[in-house]
Parts: sequence; structure tokens; C-alpha cells
Amino acid sequence: MIKAIIFDFGFTLFYFTDASLEKYLHCYQKGLDKAIDVLKERGILKHKADSEIFKKKINSLRSKYFAESMKDHKEYPTLSIFKTIFDAMGINNIDKELLDLLTTIYHSYEAEEWQPFLKTKETLERLAKTSNIKLALLSNHPHHETIKRLIAKHKLSHYFDAIITSALFGKRKPHVEIFNYTIQQMGLKKQDKKHILMCGDEYADIMGAHRAGLQMVLYERKYKFPYEKEITLTDLKMIQEISEILNIIELEE
Repeated sequence: MIKAIIFDFGFTLFYFTDASLEKYLHCYQKGLDKAIDVLKERGILKHKADSEIFKKKINSLRSKYFAESMKDHKEYPTLSIFKTIFDAMGINNIDKELLDLLTTIYHSYEAEEWQPFLKTKETLERLAKTSNIKLALLSNHPHHETIKRLIAKHKLSHYFDAIITSALFGKRKPHVEIFNYTIQQMGLKKQDKKHILMCGDEYADIMGAHRAGLQMVLYERKYKFPYEKEITLTDLKMIQEISEILNIIELEE
């Protein structure tokens, strides 16, 4: 009997339009340029050289932290990256409201490209109407508010008992602790783990769930990222469309 399903966000419930690593990074650069425009308009970055240094430092630290996160599974939120660079440049007149604005702008072009799969809402609706299964969203993302806004924008928030991101928790999948935290936030206990299913599209979802003692379903993503790790588990349940999760629930029951 399934008591809960934890869904990944990207390429599980939502897809990235015309996905490619190059496009994803380009969205970040457009967001960074727009954030720099705000800083220039407010007189915080007064010279062209300041803007160029700021941009270079943000990109360098983001790349460094991304590489580190692949090893230690620690999340380095976008907001903290901005704050670190401001501190390093001796820019002290940045309040929390402006930091929130800048991080939102940084992710704004990326956010425009995320769209729910055709059957995402229908699947969540059927789960909500026909079962007592708790639902959670668990995403490796460096800006919690971006994920919350995307879920709210498409009127999906009410389906979830918990919305968790690595930015919120501080660790990334496949770290076991972020799965344990998600389970706790759903109001479930450790002894419920064998009745909880994780549905995601990559190594971090599946191997993290495996180590946490959960059931697993792999969403077979069409686009392949260059840095992906191979999932070596055998007898893994797989789906090619999100609505197929309903068939698995029926089988389990």
C-alpha cells in the first residue's frame, strides 16, 4: 500500500522548453544581465568595470559551487552567492528585499521555460480525488521561491502536502537527509518509508530514494545531460509519461 509519493520537479512534472544545457545556461546569463541592470539603475554598480567584475565573480562562484555540490551534495543558494560577491566587493548597502529581487530576476528567464507536462495536472487531480495518498514535491534547485511560484502559477500548490527544495533544506538529492526531511514534512514517520514512492528522472532521485529505503519509479527523460551518472539498479520500475504512475499505484494496491 502506497501512503505517499514524492515527485521530482524538472523533467518529471515539468519540462524545459527545447531543453539543452546551452539554453539553460543562456537563461542564467540573461537573468544575470537583467539583475546587473537593476544594480546599475540603483547606482550600486556605478562603472562598466564594476559590472564586468560582478558578472565574472558570480559566474565563477556559481561554477565552483556547482562542481562542489556534485561531490558533497550541499546546496549553495543563489541568494547566498549574490551576498558573498557583494561582501567580497565591499558593497554593503544591499538589504534582504533587494537580494530577493535580484535572485528572482536571475532565475526569471529560466522560470519562463518550465512548463507542466500535458498530463501533470490531470494526474495530480486523480491522485487527490481517488486516494488518501500524500504528495510532496522535492527539487534540487538553488532558489526555493522560483519553484513555489511556478507551482502556484499553474495552480498546482494545493495538491502538495510539502514543497521542498535543496535551497530550503541546504542539501541536495541524493543526500538521504533531504528525503528524511521531506517525509517528516508530510507528517509521516521513518517506519512509513517502505510505503513511500519517489518518482524522478535521474540518478539523484533514484539512488537517493534507494539509500533512504523508499520505493522508486524512474521517469525516462528524453533529453540526456552530459554529466549524468548511470543508475545501476536492476528491476527498476519505469514510466515514459507521468500519468503512468497511476497504473503503478493500482498495482501496489
